[in-house]
Amino acid sequence: MEIMDLYDENRQKTDKTYIRGSAQPKGFYRMVVHVCIFNKLGQLLIQQRTLNKKMPGLWDVTCGGAVSTHESSQMGAQRELFEELGLDIDFKHIRPLVTANFPMGFDDFYVINKDVDLESLSLQEEEVSDAKWASLDEVIKLRREEKFVRYKESFIRFLFDLSKDNRYVEI
Repeated sequence: MEIMDLYDENRQKTDKTYIRGSAQPKGFYRMVVHVCIFNKLGQLLIQQRTLNKKMPGLWDVTCGGAVSTHESSQMGAQRELFEELGLDIDFKHIRPLVTANFPMGFDDFYVINKDVDLESLSLQEEEVSDAKWASLDEVIKLRREEKFVRYKESFIRFLFDLSKDNRYVEI
């Protein structure tokens, strides 16, 4: 059972929580995180969702998930990255590069440049079936073929552009 903190419209944590999968109370928001790791070739590390997950079999950015109760955005990003891919990166001094607001909450996107050996990944069996490096053109092609999570193409391009910006974090 996943318990998540609830926030007000100004992203201030309230004293309320809710159980993932239950009806989220109206007027409250949850926090989710996504991590996008790019290599020196400008490719994005993407993962394929298992068939038992929501949006089964689709490719997605490096990792993502809900921030649990008593976690900060950074703590949630660090935990999700370790759980899903076995990558242990300290997010203590890493801030999200962009936040996408959605009707039920806030989605922090972390953009990191780091060459990762695919052989070193430890995929979470319940959630991740595969991982690979993909160029912008490859991700757009997957998206157009409806094999990638339904981010807007402009947002995908934006994430790739951000990876070239001097504000990203290189580890």
